[in-house]
Amino acid sequence: MNTDILEGKWDQLKGKVQQQWGELTNDDVDVIDGNVQELAGKVQERYGIEKDEAEKQVDDWCNKHK
Repeated sequence: MNTDILEGKWDQLKGKVQQQWGELTNDDVDVIDGNVQELAGKVQERYGIEKDEAEKQVDDWCNKHK
């Protein structure tokens, strides 16, 4: 997904992010602020998964919300 699109839609997508990754806190979502790399990093951190897996999950999610 184009990162500019995610950043532009961030306010609309915050709730969907927390639905997908319930372990993310409101503070996490505020820090991410539409940044795809931040989102992948927070998913990796909260779920204890490999970087590649976190990036794949985020990419898949982003593709669904274009």
